[in-house]
Amino acid sequence: MKVDPQEQLRVIRRGVVEIMNEDELLQKLALGRPLRIKAGFDPTAPDLHLGHTVLVQKMKQFQDLGHQVIFLIGDFTGMIGDPSGKSETRKQLTREEVLKNAETYKEQIFKILDAEKTLVEFNSKWMEKVDAGGLIELSAKYTVARMLEREDFKQRFQRQQSISIHEFLYPLVQGYDSIVLKADVELGGTDQRFNLLIGRELQRSDGQAPQVVLTMPLLEGTDGINKMSKTFKNHIGICDPPEEIFGKLMSISDKLMWRYYELLSEKKIEEINEIHVRVESGSARPVDVKKSLAYEIVLRFHGREAAEAAQDYFETRHQKRSVPKNIRKRFSPAERVWICQLLVELQFARSKGEARRLITQRAVRVDGKIIVDEGFEFQRMTHRVVEVGKSRIAQVDVDLKPDFGTSPS
Repeated sequence: MKVDPQEQLRVIRRGVVEIMNEDELLQKLALGRPLRIKAGFDPTAPDLHLGHTVLVQKMKQFQDLGHQVIFLIGDFTGMIGDPSGKSETRKQLTREEVLKNAETYKEQIFKILDAEKTLVEFNSKWMEKVDAGGLIELSAKYTVARMLEREDFKQRFQRQQSISIHEFLYPLVQGYDSIVLKADVELGGTDQRFNLLIGRELQRSDGQAPQVVLTMPLLEGTDGINKMSKTFKNHIGICDPPEEIFGKLMSISDKLMWRYYELLSEKKIEEINEIHVRVESGSARPVDVKKSLAYEIVLRFHGREAAEAAQDYFETRHQKRSVPKNIRKRFSPAERVWICQLLVELQFARSKGEARRLITQRAVRVDGKIIVDEGFEFQRMTHRVVEVGKSRIAQVDVDLKPDFGTSPS
């Protein structure tokens, strides 16, 4: 079913920071053929997080409108390392690291995109055929002066911080990808703006119609300040356990919730606006609206059964502060007890060494909060529930006389 170009443009505009330029996009949409929509992802880490899915969701919108989306895995550019937004040269990955991460990307994107309608490409397919002469020819298409107009390069140059020559190749290779793929539209984060525009210039110099550039915002992490990133430990991985995804989404501020709705939810913007009005009028509670968002996200990546279980987990542990009767283990520790010792005495770990490993693996929770400090002390009068995974769960009974546990010496 063909969708009117103006209606398509209305859908595409949602959540977008900038379209360069909109008139060109409208003309392309009016051609009446599926457009080639490109977005590149460098497999620099094994797992995607919700920040990455902002782009993938936009690709899904194009796909639903009948266009051809191209998920480009930058296994070649990944070995260069994207310098966008970096204050220093990025660590180069080995080919083995890149390929291993790329395989997981292929699995994860189809939690959103339709596998049968998605073209997955690897830019090593053509870049490994480019010889030294071809690379020199590509490099000749752009000047150092133009490269230094890019904000991060400019700042590093002014601070006399090193800029490696290979970093200049990254935006050129990204632009060359657009020539090879004959991209009509390329999507990227706001930090990719310079690279995306180089693609337009290289296509024009090659005799192609330049791609329309569409930039998406960088999603803030759970702290509401920094962009979502493993570096800042504020990320929500799409392969994280369902109850962890649900809990992290419930931890974001009420203000940030609306940003997540706009960029991550599949609800129509009109419906989101109606929900916002109900919250503002007091007829709907923010916590319930946030639960709806968390449920939707877990449903997308883990299925209905997992989403229902994750919501039940959150409500039981965080709101009711209790545990299901069929897996309840009542215990009464000393006033203060070292978490590793407590796990051993509850028979949740065979040794304190294993307890430490469980904490390192983020498998231990106290009152629903993940414990990351091996020196954490469980306090009898403050804490109620200790958990390891989904099945090893115990609850304090303050009416019982303390039967084990002492404070660490």
